[in-house]
Amino acid sequence: MARAHPNGPKPTQITAGRIGLYSFLFVAALFFMLPLYTMIVTSLKTMDEIRLGQIFALPAKLDFSAWVTAWSGACMGSVCVGIRSGFWNSVAITVPSVALSVLIGAINGYALSLWRPRGANVLFALLMAGGLIPYQIFLYPMVRTMATVGLYNSLAGIIIVHVIFGLPLVTLLFRNYFVSVPEELCKAARVDGAGFWRIFFEIMLPLAVPMVVVVSMLQFTGIWNDFLLGLVFAGRDNLPMTVQLNNIVNTTMGERNYNVNMAATILTAVVPLAIYFLSGRWFVRGIAAGAVKG
Repeated sequence: MARAHPNGPKPTQITAGRIGLYSFLFVAALFFMLPLYTMIVTSLKTMDEIRLGQIFALPAKLDFSAWVTAWSGACMGSVCVGIRSGFWNSVAITVPSVALSVLIGAINGYALSLWRPRGANVLFALLMAGGLIPYQIFLYPMVRTMATVGLYNSLAGIIIVHVIFGLPLVTLLFRNYFVSVPEELCKAARVDGAGFWRIFFEIMLPLAVPMVVVVSMLQFTGIWNDFLLGLVFAGRDNLPMTVQLNNIVNTTMGERNYNVNMAATILTAVVPLAIYFLSGRWFVRGIAAGAVKG
């Protein structure tokens, strides 16, 4: 066996642990990629090919008509307008919800990082526990409250609901990030005449860009993929993409169009997937920074 050069890289050793690790990663990747592959190839087939029952076979000819139908012609009950309107409803719900929850959570986190009374850890633990309580428990009180103030079944109402349910976790993430920032930095800024808001916007928020990316991605994914809150609070005119997808899949007029259903499902998931692929490096960097700083 040839020896490696003393100053060169060490030769990679094939061990049982390494084989087991890569085997597990391969099986896990196959477990998640196989359904995606099935969805993609089914959406590109005609119904005649789908009837053959060969779900893993590639399409004989690429057919994008199911995608066109899913976007602009799929039926939800007696209305056949596709999932296009749900896409814009999801954008109108998600963008302001993410922006407001991140901004308010960052301000709360910064304020709580400055406030360190006796028993603060117990308070923060209770806040975290409150954020982990299933939100289904609060549905009925929230419905009554929104109806009382006239925001039930409205765009503003569903945005407020998403902001409220996202604030506990967002606040704690920012608080854990800000609490490790050296106090001398803020003291020096106060000596120069900077107040709370100037320190926050000009010093603390730029330092927290990695955490802003992490929180934004978590909030965006959670809000975009939400089904229950959108169904309960959004109203008929503001139903998000996930609710409309459910309506399309459960609407059957004669033959069930599996290719259209698969195309609509992929269209619903493509936005959060694209965000993860495009911002994955920032997400990992923010997670690592939060782990070190928190």
